[in-house]
Amino acid sequence: MALLDAEPGMTYTVKEINTSDEDMNSFLFRLGCYEGEPITLISKKKKSCIVAIKDGRYNLDELLSEAIMV
Repeated sequence: MALLDAEPGMTYTVKEINTSDEDMNSFLFRLGCYEGEPITLISKKKKSCIVAIKDGRYNLDELLSEAIMV
């Protein structure tokens, strides 16, 4: 399932990054978001979500949230 469809307050494992955009892949990799890494969905709104990856909190827009499969 996509990250935007996940339940807030839960920790998931990133299964795949579903995008062909190399810039998006590179950006997510720099955040520490890649296959096998834990990601915690803190809260979500209709078109964005707040996540904890490693030691940081990030606000991801709809495009990024839909690309991360958990």
